[in-house]
Amino acid sequence: MADKILLIREQKVLLDKDLATLYGVPVRVFNQAVKRNINRFPKNFMFQLTKNEYDILRSQNVTSSSGHGGRRYLPYVFTEQGEAMLSSVLSSKRAIEVNIQIMRAFVKLREIAFSQKDLIAKINDLESKFNDHDTKIQSIFTAIKQLMILPEKSTKKIGF
Repeated sequence: MADKILLIREQKVLLDKDLATLYGVPVRVFNQAVKRNINRFPKNFMFQLTKNEYDILRSQNVTSSSGHGGRRYLPYVFTEQGEAMLSSVLSSKRAIEVNIQIMRAFVKLREIAFSQKDLIAKINDLESKFNDHDTKIQSIFTAIKQLMILPEKSTKKIGF
């Protein structure tokens, strides 16, 4: 399930076709149910992709081509909140089960992102410590080299 979650407009979303498949209904029926309840889906819950966004997805093989039975309109995508709202629009037992699976996938994705941020912070901290140590070690080597230079012996000339 988590592999179906896409990042579009800096939001994690699911395509209408993927959700329709999970809910076990044709995309057309799925979108009709959503459109009958459109007031439940503000723009931060669901939005339609632009042609450019759709072309990018098609180039990444996420969607089928628009020829021979493929899509003839731009797809809708649903954010986590939009997906949660779907359970009130599609109220079958399967819809509830799918909703729970999807919510778990979004939670898991957040946990992974959080642990990644924590790991990056720790790596950055170690890197700065090592950089500081490198500077100090370099200073020590410079001081040792200075100490290793033997002073020139001054020889006194004999005579006038």
